[in-house]
Amino acid sequence: MNKKETTKEMIIRKLTSRKLWAAICSFVVLIMTARGFSDAQAAQASAIIMAGAVVLGYILAEGLTDKAGAEAGKEEEEKEYSTSAIGFMADTFEDDGK
Repeated sequence: MNKKETTKEMIIRKLTSRKLWAAICSFVVLIMTARGFSDAQAAQASAIIMAGAVVLGYILAEGLTDKAGAEAGKEEEEKEYSTSAIGFMADTFEDDGK
């Protein structure tokens, strides 16, 4: 990838990483187990964290999709209106064959 990644894009990529969320779940479960919580409580905390990660990933993915769609639409508008060198679009007339 030749494009330089911005800080915002890097953060979004990291927040949507399944490895990050698996590591967070593992850390929380190990701490809960060490503190004397039951396995059921640790599993419930893990499920809550992963559910939150899924929701966050979905929201970020939809936002990126919407942004890409808006940028593509903007580029299409710019192409449509920049066809004339003098700044306006000329009407096209159909040839009647006369």
